[in-house]
Amino acid sequence: MYLKLAWRNIWRNKKRTIITCSSIMFAVFFSCSMRSLQYGSYDRMIDNAVRFYAGYIQIHTKGYWDDEFIDYAFLQTPQLEKSLKAIDHLDVAVPRIESFVLTAVGDMSRGALLVGIDPEKEDKLSELKSKLVEGEYLEPNDKSVLVAEGLLNYLDLKLGDTLVMIGQGYHGINSAGKYVIKGVVKFGSFKQNNRLLYLPLKEAQWFYGAEGRITSYALVLPKDKYVDEVVADISKIVDLNQYEVMGWKEMIPELVQQREMDVVGGYIIITILYIIIAFGIFGTVIMMVQERMYEFGVLISIGMSRSVLNVIVALESLMLTMMGVFAGLILSYPVAYYLNVNPIVFADEKIIAAFEKIGEEPVMPFSIDPAIFWSQIIIVFGLSLVISIYPAFKINLLKPVEAMRK
Repeated sequence: MYLKLAWRNIWRNKKRTIITCSSIMFAVFFSCSMRSLQYGSYDRMIDNAVRFYAGYIQIHTKGYWDDEFIDYAFLQTPQLEKSLKAIDHLDVAVPRIESFVLTAVGDMSRGALLVGIDPEKEDKLSELKSKLVEGEYLEPNDKSVLVAEGLLNYLDLKLGDTLVMIGQGYHGINSAGKYVIKGVVKFGSFKQNNRLLYLPLKEAQWFYGAEGRITSYALVLPKDKYVDEVVADISKIVDLNQYEVMGWKEMIPELVQQREMDVVGGYIIITILYIIIAFGIFGTVIMMVQERMYEFGVLISIGMSRSVLNVIVALESLMLTMMGVFAGLILSYPVAYYLNVNPIVFADEKIIAAFEKIGEEPVMPFSIDPAIFWSQIIIVFGLSLVISIYPAFKINLLKPVEAMRK
């Protein structure tokens, strides 16, 4: 009965109801869209960082992360890899050996990061094969190199040319080699695109004079939430006096700090949107109460209890909020889903240059994490409950005779 009365009451003034629901709908739409973009950007930023370089978790010799020196390379043992395969939530352990080299062609030279990889496993982490724009992907026994597009252009090379590399190998030996360029890869990040080279793991180990050794295992997990659990499990099976097991938050603290700063800025903007929602609902409630003072006076005079009247008015406020919130969700979720599948990719050179300065891809993805949308429902309903205190306050102080005279 109460629900039926409340439903009829809100549609007695259709224009007011539509305006209120629309204001809530657009506020929810903008808040959901903003949070979706914010969290989508976080996920993209984290995914780019961990999948390109560190992995969600990395295993390396103790002290390696501070110096990243090839002398910290350790033996790649079947026993350790077998133990890692038994860990829950660990998809694959990607072996790498890496160090810096000087690349040269004629009078042109540039420093670069040479990474020795297992081609199949590396693709599961960094999706390297999908970044191939020219030539062919590496095979495990190749004696050729993949070159990042920016580095290739700087050295004025093309597919099939020979690249000379000079560096320092394991325990200070001289490393030098000439490799045919088998493929060209392109990264969205300016830094990655201008300094990366890839060799098959065995060839890179030979180049560095570190046969059978790697500098790290980068671990692939299905989700970020499993990092702490997997770190704890691995720490039980490796010698922590020899190895370090580090999650991405520990390896890339600046990324965590950047995310926290962005979150604070996001809270400020979302608070403004919630204030808009609150005033939209509150304004409607004030108008509704003032327009119906005579009605309330009559109802109380003929015997309706104030508590029942309070319940009906609160239900009206909740119904208005519910319609606005769900309309906002129906509008925002398809948009977020579409932009999650088809993220915004910028083509303007100035915008691309701005992204390159911060080392990010010129892409704006959206997240469809259910928590983003459920949180809007909870917060907006909370606001509605708080605002429903106002009509209850007015009804409890109402004097029927005075209300009917006005």
